Amino acid sequence: QVQLVESGGGLVQAGGSLRLSCLASRSIASISILGWYRQAPGKERELVARMIIGGSTDYADSVKGRFTISRDNAKNTVYLQMNSLKSEDTAVYYCNLALIAERVYVYWGQGTQVTVSS
Repeated sequence: QVQLVESGGGLVQAGGSLRLSCLASRSIASISILGWYRQAPGKERELVARMIIGGSTDYADSVKGRFTISRDNAKNTVYLQMNSLKSEDTAVYYCNLALIAERVYVYWGQGTQVTVSS
């Protein structure tokens, strides 16, 4: 079992920046996929960014060029740097880890609220 704790959310004005952190209860060095998802009110949860073991990354089109996912294996932490925030980025952001072993193990954090005021 892996516990994930997100932090760094809050209220920010449009155009501002936030950095989300996701602290894992175990080493993330061998985790297959690290990701951030978000869910806005009345909408489905969507992928924001993910990093696959080996370092390749994917981003939602809506955040490309503004958001950056990164990891610090020494701190067991995944980050999401969010710049040039827009009101449509308002959502609960969730950290996600997927470990591919004999089966796929998927873990979610509790979420952190990001609110962007226009």
